Amino acid sequence: MTCTRTQGFLAKKKVKPVEVVNAKQQRMSEKDALALAASTDEIWAAKGKRIVHLDLRSARASSRDILAVLLGPTGNLRAPTLRIGRTLIVGYDEATYSRLFR
Repeated sequence: MTCTRTQGFLAKKKVKPVEVVNAKQQRMSEKDALALAASTDEIWAAKGKRIVHLDLRSARASSRDILAVLLGPTGNLRAPTLRIGRTLIVGYDEATYSRLFR
């Protein structure tokens, strides 16, 4: 459901993804998720109705905190996950997408 809303949002903004990976088919380990986070400056994650922002430039987030926003209950990367430059967006929140896709 949220992936469909993300695709609709991106189509409306005329944004074409460079790479699309199906998280159900391609699993990501905790080590890989932490490596992905290490290559970013910030993470925005929708967790239910609240938005979690981890600014990795100024605050040192623990591996546990990072994994809590990146991985779902199955231990796999949460979908949808988008990368814009050095920003990672996890989950769908239209307000966050609108702010970051200007």
